[in-house]
Amino acid sequence: MFSRTRQMAKLQQVSGLRALEQAPRSALSALANINANRFDDAALKANVDESTYAAFHASVTDGSTLPKPAAKDLANSLMKWATDRGAVNYAHWFFPMRGMKAGVKQDAFISLDFGHENPLKPITTGFSGSAMSMGETDGSSFPNGGLRATHTAAAYLNWDRSSPPFVRGDTLYFPSSFTSWKGEALDYKTPLLRSQRAVNVAATKLLHQMGRTEVSEVHANVGWEQEYFIIPAELYNARPDLVNTKRTVFGAMNPLNQQLSDQYFTTMQPRVKAFTEELQAAMWEGGMATSVYHNEVAPSQHEFSPIFALTNVAADQNIQSVEIMETVAADHGLAVLFHEKPFADVNGSGKHCNWGLNTDTGLNLYDPGNVQAEFVAMTAALIHGVHQYPALIRTAVASHGNDFRLGGHEAPPAIFSIATGVELEAHLRAIIGGGELDGYGGGRYGGKMIDAGAPELAPIGASLEDRNRTAPIPFCGNRFELRAVGSNQNISMSCTVMNTIAAEGCAAISALIDDGASPRDAVAQILEQNMNIVFNGDGYSSEWHEAAVSERGLPNYQTTIDAFDAFTDDKNVDVFSKHGVYGKDEVFAVASIGYERYALDMQIEAETMLMMVNQGVLPAAAADLKAYDGTNLAGSRAAVYGGLADATAALQAVVDAIPDADEKTMANYALDVVKPAMDATRAAQDASELLIDSAKYPFPTYHEMLFAHHMDGRV
Repeated sequence: MFSRTRQMAKLQQVSGLRALEQAPRSALSALANINANRFDDAALKANVDESTYAAFHASVTDGSTLPKPAAKDLANSLMKWATDRGAVNYAHWFFPMRGMKAGVKQDAFISLDFGHENPLKPITTGFSGSAMSMGETDGSSFPNGGLRATHTAAAYLNWDRSSPPFVRGDTLYFPSSFTSWKGEALDYKTPLLRSQRAVNVAATKLLHQMGRTEVSEVHANVGWEQEYFIIPAELYNARPDLVNTKRTVFGAMNPLNQQLSDQYFTTMQPRVKAFTEELQAAMWEGGMATSVYHNEVAPSQHEFSPIFALTNVAADQNIQSVEIMETVAADHGLAVLFHEKPFADVNGSGKHCNWGLNTDTGLNLYDPGNVQAEFVAMTAALIHGVHQYPALIRTAVASHGNDFRLGGHEAPPAIFSIATGVELEAHLRAIIGGGELDGYGGGRYGGKMIDAGAPELAPIGASLEDRNRTAPIPFCGNRFELRAVGSNQNISMSCTVMNTIAAEGCAAISALIDDGASPRDAVAQILEQNMNIVFNGDGYSSEWHEAAVSERGLPNYQTTIDAFDAFTDDKNVDVFSKHGVYGKDEVFAVASIGYERYALDMQIEAETMLMMVNQGVLPAAAADLKAYDGTNLAGSRAAVYGGLADATAALQAVVDAIPDADEKTMANYALDVVKPAMDATRAAQDASELLIDSAKYPFPTYHEMLFAHHMDGRV
């Protein structure tokens, strides 16, 4: 082992042992304290009087302001509950349109005794109903796409009363929306809540038309799966690209990566296991139903996932879990990487969203074992939505980081299709031909059994359909899975789109029924018009990509820029407006923010690459080449290092010429000009890295970051 690597390994071993000596909290203790730090409905009922409890639920149902006496009782009860758990502050916790970075401003449970006779009012503790319900903060400095300006900067935080408050550390958090003085959405949550209302209204109407008049509400749910990489913090801090951009802008691949599949579902390394146990305990105590964790395909890559929740609550919990992960990782001397592609040539990270619809009467509308005709109707509604509005789905998962991942045999392609499974497809086509809506399967495990051929192994129930991991939106037996969401994205946008297009699909079927068609005929007509989007083959194959575009006419939005170019088309603006999810100005604001973020991400990456090469790699290359003076052992070094110098100069010229223009122009320049120059510089750097004396190379390598860590001598 080389000297620099030995030194780094020693640091890793010391910090790893230190982390392991700090025993994680007991899993059994955490099980006993599930929901301890979450003010859910049970906590509400236990801490307020009956009239306040009833008034709170009534206000949520009809969207009214909570009456002052009830608001005062609730605020006092919340403050006591929170301070009993160590909180001294409260915060309206919100989600500006900047990925997974939440916004928060702590306010203390401190006030003045305004009724005191002394003009210098004494300090007292307090928390009012108005402070509980809303807050105010400056909106102009957050990404807003032109909706705000410094001279029109008022922005308001409004507690989402369907998402329970929680205590973490010294603060009581209220999941909140973030809107302008005009009520325009400056965040991810507001459109998501609007979309939940839209799918509730449209799906409930359709169910009533189909005879399910006992249903009063339809709820959209999602279960997310968070993938991430985790590496020692000292290696993270030694890579300016990870610090600045959250991905490595260069790095030669180690000879061993993931080709042996020997990291997948293996036993976790001790440091990561300790981190994960503490994460799991913290999530349980915060009322998050984390139920699964495991190693993923790539080295140092992992995943965990909770049971489903309402789409807005699930989105809140995903961001909450990410914040907990970063805190717990720091305590263990680790750094968590959420970027979709932090390392080239190994699998990137996604965040699969398992989406579905449930009624207030207990029916899962995407489980054919619960319902038959209604299941087919809701499937037809989603098929219609995906076929008619693919740009919305692609935009919901669009980012510079996710472009590295989509279609790379680790994520679905950018051609959006639905995989129903062959038996369900046959049933849907039979309906188009005149068949009844009923008759598909008998539930997720509706009679399909697997016999492994050994008497020691009992036959087991299996899903009616095989699993298609190449599909952007496959049917999974009791839900549909949106597999294209990036690991570094707020799932609210994806859920907003899924809710909206499902609402529009339900509305399309309902319109035909309103015009006199039977539910069967209306569903059949919608299916016939939209079955073009159903594909159950290999989504990675070149044959499908060609046929999807040339024969089926499906769009292929290969880049984030392509997606945002289509996002503002009239039909997309119209469907959002129709269902009250986004107004026209809000749609264009989302696109503006998307273009700007793409351009800024690329610019930061390019400037970081230049800094690292100029200040680190080229000096190391020069020192390495000098070591060969007077010998004939230098080989190709002079040519390779010279190529790196030339590529770096070319990249510098490209960065210097970045136009001072509108967001869309800058984004296109980043895609068309900056990215190719970066690709060329990376190729030259990676070739140089394999030649430079490892003791002189200035940054942690892929080998060190992905493999030579986590171990303390045990497995």
